[in-house]
Amino acid sequence: MSITVLEHLRDHSRRRPEAVAYGEKVDGEWKTTTWREYDEQVRRCARALLAFGIEPQQTIAILGNSKPEWAILCLATMSVRAIAVGVYQTCSPSQVSYIVDHAEAPLILVEDGQQLAKIEAESHQLPLLRTVVAMRAAGSLVLEAAAGSLPGKELLGWDDFLARGEAVPEAEAEARFAAISGDDIASFIYTSGTTGHPKAVMISHLNILETGRIGNALHGIRADDTMVSYLPLAHVAEQMMSIHMPASIGFTIYYAESTDKLPQNLLEVQPSIFFAVPRVWERYFAAISNRLKSQKGFARRIAAWAMRVGYRYSEALNHGERPSLLLAAQFALADRLVLAKVRAAIGLRNLRIAASGAAPITKEILDFFAGLGVRVYEVYGLSETCGPGTWNRAGRTRLGTVGPPLPEVELRLEEDGEILFRGPNVFRGYFKDEQTTAEALDAEGWLHTGDIGQLDENGCLTITGRKKEILITSGGKNIAPTPIENALKELELVGDAVVIGDGRHFLTALIALEEEAAGRFARRHGLDGEGRELHLEPLVVAEVRRGIEGVNRKFARVENVRDFRLLPLRLSSDRGELTPTLKVKRLAVADRYSQLIEEMYA
Repeated sequence: MSITVLEHLRDHSRRRPEAVAYGEKVDGEWKTTTWREYDEQVRRCARALLAFGIEPQQTIAILGNSKPEWAILCLATMSVRAIAVGVYQTCSPSQVSYIVDHAEAPLILVEDGQQLAKIEAESHQLPLLRTVVAMRAAGSLVLEAAAGSLPGKELLGWDDFLARGEAVPEAEAEARFAAISGDDIASFIYTSGTTGHPKAVMISHLNILETGRIGNALHGIRADDTMVSYLPLAHVAEQMMSIHMPASIGFTIYYAESTDKLPQNLLEVQPSIFFAVPRVWERYFAAISNRLKSQKGFARRIAAWAMRVGYRYSEALNHGERPSLLLAAQFALADRLVLAKVRAAIGLRNLRIAASGAAPITKEILDFFAGLGVRVYEVYGLSETCGPGTWNRAGRTRLGTVGPPLPEVELRLEEDGEILFRGPNVFRGYFKDEQTTAEALDAEGWLHTGDIGQLDENGCLTITGRKKEILITSGGKNIAPTPIENALKELELVGDAVVIGDGRHFLTALIALEEEAAGRFARRHGLDGEGRELHLEPLVVAEVRRGIEGVNRKFARVENVRDFRLLPLRLSSDRGELTPTLKVKRLAVADRYSQLIEEMYA
């Protein structure tokens, strides 16, 4: 019985050596790598890690976008019983420093000069970091420019790093591989907490293997499937979909050039699997619906008819029903005339499996894509569940819900509606944080998610709220609002600050002025040089905006507050905006000031 996905990777190398494992754009052309070559790359990288003295259960950090080197080093790290630690490329230098130091990583892989600069800026805060390796994208010029900028640390290019492993006997790497236990930790997934300090979710080899096995059984993923990887591999869902499940099942990954070039890359690849966060589905929804609305006369009527048929056909399949002969014939015609052409035009001609996760998506968008014949299976889970906990699937999908629990995964709702999970996908705890681990995992093995939900008569889960104060943007980024709010409240004029952004593309804030500070500001700026009174509101807004710009520089780009509105009054427990202990009631504030919030996203 296999205990790691690495054994499956080697099996693909033996049984299907010339099949394509992954593709990447090189000089404008897609270059493919076979399973035999992929396995050789991972083995060579593993030997390089041993050359640098990496010990079992030490950590290796990876900072960058979705690239082949990311996956190769991740799998190589796992194969020498070490732990892969992904770091979001959007993290600020201080955030990168915190994660690398907390994980105690002696080696880090960085994508390019921009990411290397973050390590340079914080090098003095990273005494345990000994080696910095740059991906091929960094180029020789970047390495030359950075030479000498990392005192006490060695900087290497990818090829030079791999060359170090040539002196290590293969038998040494094989001995390490043979010693892997399923309970060994394979990956840290860093996720934000309410305190603002990221927590390291410890994922074992068996967590990864079992989650992939269950997901594969659920959706019937095949070795001839293809997928485009473009989301951050530091996120557990993308890591599962782009590294671990392909290694286990044997399907092909194509690495997008960038998120900006994703639409073009999808057109070129036409993948059979597409996983996207809601923001991506929203963009395609807006583009396609606008195009359909621009149609005139007969073409517009045909398109509307085709969408209605597509929706009815998709809903029958979602509910496990067999479409009638009439509906099947209508769908075949609608698909040939309209729907298939639209899918091909956005790069989804060959689509078999579509999923949305990492943040809530509106039913309107799911209904729209159902009309195109694209059944989007919404998934819900956490880093602590190795990705999925519940998942809609063929024959058992209810749009607007996140589906029933995975097979072999138990789901329970507490009296207050909190969602609990237990199963082979549940994590092993938080690194160096026994107290938080004990709060999340009870003695019976139940994971307390902090999310609130309801189950319908079909056993499908709907998320209705969140006990923990984490915002999830439409791009799937988990953001702790408290540190940002605390930084905003350090500004002279700010008394209260509530960060908004759950399910939104970016962050905004509601700001209440501190009365005494506002009075001092008025006295300082209330008159011009000739003693005439000034209208203060534009001056106050400008001053607060300048302060927010300063705060933004302390945080990652995705944590930047891009707009704000001033509230007429300080928050109050009398009006139900604060708890008796003066904690913000976010839902109450959002409801009271919903118009101001919508203005910022209009």
